[in-house]
Amino acid sequence: MHAGEGADTADSQRRTLTIAGALMVGGFLLNVILTAALHPSGEEDDHPAIFTEYADSSSWIAVHLGQFIGVLVTLSGLLLLYRVLRSADQSALVARLAAAAAVATAAVWAVLQGLDGVGLKQAVDSWVSASGAEKQIRFANAETVRWLEWGFQSYFRILLGLTLALFGTAILTSRRVAGWLGWTALVAGVCSVVFGVDVGYSGLASGLQDVLGIAIFVLVLVFAIGVLVTGVRGRADATVEPGRHRLL
Repeated sequence: MHAGEGADTADSQRRTLTIAGALMVGGFLLNVILTAALHPSGEEDDHPAIFTEYADSSSWIAVHLGQFIGVLVTLSGLLLLYRVLRSADQSALVARLAAAAAVATAAVWAVLQGLDGVGLKQAVDSWVSASGAEKQIRFANAETVRWLEWGFQSYFRILLGLTLALFGTAILTSRRVAGWLGWTALVAGVCSVVFGVDVGYSGLASGLQDVLGIAIFVLVLVFAIGVLVTGVRGRADATVEPGRHRLL
């Protein structure tokens, strides 16, 4: 390989890291803002109370569509990160597994948002508007949709955790970017897997989930910003030192 070709490859990887980080940060923040500002909150497993809040929400479907897009944008950033990691022989297999897990996560996320963002909304609206004996039937239908949501939420969290853990492992073995980013993704992945298992047993609310939710939020945000900064700093260093090919 000629020196110029190596420089082109390194510069391409820096650009890819910058775009990957920007997508992850942007998608993550979009999801967080929509959830914090517009998504109804309350005791998730108190169904009569929370279903009433959901039925009163006029922006429910739009919010969930926005969340759907936000997570897909974040996952697309991970798939771009895969393009950098796959070029290292020692991490190529793990990187491919990470990319496959990201695609599977996106598929489960689509089903989850369809159930939560559309199916559950229709079910709770029907319950609120029903009367007499029909009201109890409609409530049971809404709970069935809710329990299906629990199942897909559990497996989404587990798959997301597997995806993050595999990307973290690929980063640690490839040495394309700083090792601390790999550990950050790996720990976030483990937390997400534990979160998903707890959802399966405890539903959508528990003390463990409260703690893990904060940890995952911080770790994923740090990881996404770290990838973005790595790409931006790498490009800046390459401008100052044209002969330097190694990423930070």
